[in-house]
Amino acid sequence: MIGACESLAVLEGLHPLKHALRFGAQVLEVACRDEDELGRLAAELAPDVRERIEALARPVEQEVFDQLAPFAPSTGVISLARRPVQDLPTVLADERSGPLVLLEDPRDLGNLGACVRVAAAAGAAGVLSTGTHDPWHPDVLRGAAGLHFALPVMRLGKIEQLDGRDRPLLAIDPAGDPLVPSELPARALLAFGTERYGLSGELSAHADARLSIPMRRGVSSLNLATSVAAVLFAWRLCGA
Repeated sequence: MIGACESLAVLEGLHPLKHALRFGAQVLEVACRDEDELGRLAAELAPDVRERIEALARPVEQEVFDQLAPFAPSTGVISLARRPVQDLPTVLADERSGPLVLLEDPRDLGNLGACVRVAAAAGAAGVLSTGTHDPWHPDVLRGAAGLHFALPVMRLGKIEQLDGRDRPLLAIDPAGDPLVPSELPARALLAFGTERYGLSGELSAHADARLSIPMRRGVSSLNLATSVAAVLFAWRLCGA
């Protein structure tokens, strides 16, 4: 049974709220320091959803607002939204050509959020993660600027949940064959490991192929979100 807190998403700041509304989130509460200031910011940064923001916003005292998050957002707004219900078989069966991103045990929450953000921008089919971190943690949502609502984002309990998939699993690995963007298969499942350890032997054993990102000699690795961005936009710029 999922607890009430686990079914909600905390959106810290205006940009996560803006994106949540744009992509159909059910926003339940919007607390702000100053309604007038929020209206001015929304008119400048989110005019398409300004009226909805203003209708939802409720002012709270400064002392109360400062206790709603470890670091009060400078834009003066914090919101609660309902997490969408997501189903792994449905995500895997999506017939659109976009790749699906698989992050194995990502360690940094902000970096995980940046992966979600770039996946949404590139038009990926979704982001899956393994490990102990909740991909809907407030720190991840902050790093993603609320773009979790633009595509499926969910955590896998174990790699075996991918058995029976009809997507080719491609491991992004420095020892793999050089990536040729035009040859990326449709609906690929792109697996990325941690920066320090790379992909586990278990996940690599499930891979249909291993691909490497071309880099200048002497450079040993890329930041996780940078690697995801490089592969996804290589795919997108090839005519996705």
